[in-house]
Amino acid sequence: MGARILVTEDDPQNLYLVKFLLESSGHEVLVATDGEEAVTVARAERPDLVLMDMLLPRVDGYEATRMLKVDPGPDLKVVALTAYSMKGDREAILKAGCDGYISKPIDPENFVQQVEAYLS
Repeated sequence: MGARILVTEDDPQNLYLVKFLLESSGHEVLVATDGEEAVTVARAERPDLVLMDMLLPRVDGYEATRMLKVDPGPDLKVVALTAYSMKGDREAILKAGCDGYISKPIDPENFVQQVEAYLS
């Protein structure tokens, strides 16, 4: 049985692709389109993993991650799914509390395997 994964993404095309790939592999996908919604959904639904875009409206991915690491708690796995790839971005993302980093654009050939590595 697949995992429950919250995908936080404000770009409709990226969201469609990520959702399609994960659902095709048997995972249940929850969706949030901004950081505030991600925090609300994660607190209510308790997903197995959160994929977090870092550049989001209302509340960015950095702040949403910090909020999620307090409630529901540090055990919630949050993985950045972002195009930020400049020097220092990865370190800033991990410092915000993310458990890992998957860069965009995603590679459909190995994306699900990258995500599932964080579930085990």
